[in-house]
Amino acid sequence: MSIGILGKKVGMTRVYDQSGTAVPVTVIEAGNNVVTQVRTKDKDGYAGVQVGYGDTTEKRVTKPLAGHFKKSGATPKKFVREFALAAEPEVKAGDTLGVSRFQAGQLIDVIGVSKGKGFQGVVKRYRFGGQPESHGSMMHRRTGSIGCRSTPGRIFKNKRMPGHMGSVKITVQNLEIVGVREEDQVLLVKGAVPGANGSYVIIRSAIKGQKKPAANGK
Repeated sequence: MSIGILGKKVGMTRVYDQSGTAVPVTVIEAGNNVVTQVRTKDKDGYAGVQVGYGDTTEKRVTKPLAGHFKKSGATPKKFVREFALAAEPEVKAGDTLGVSRFQAGQLIDVIGVSKGKGFQGVVKRYRFGGQPESHGSMMHRRTGSIGCRSTPGRIFKNKRMPGHMGSVKITVQNLEIVGVREEDQVLLVKGAVPGANGSYVIIRSAIKGQKKPAANGK
């Protein structure tokens, strides 16, 4: 896995390609990522890079974290994540990473936390069809039968029932980068990414489906 970057979802808009077709894109602000720690196989047993994004004040982080950021020469960060690597990284603590690590046409994976929907029933949560809507029915949006009292005499795990919906970690794979605007430090990603506007996301090179370079440079 290569070193990814962290960013903030700004919102969605559209851009037009060379043929005049409107392409829906998500704008992700992903500038000023700072390397806060470098993991090595000799010291830590594995290779990796810890990256921080989003400046904050020292009073809003714990004292151990404040010391950790000072050691790397970085200001306190709101969002910190680590990327495991197969080989020793070429960067060092204090280095800055930006959107220039990616290019238009590249496939990426975006990891974020989905919007929270609260407690929801099975119709909204799992798209159940519901019960009869006729007069006298009192089971319009109810689950219906969920088991038998004799055999097995219990409810199986993972049964689709009402409960908390959303606020889970989601990875959307193989999204295409439509544009890289280094002057604004933003990425234009085709399609939607998980999370509400203003939420933090992790951007990495796609693990699956990455376009292979053509043979003989063609």
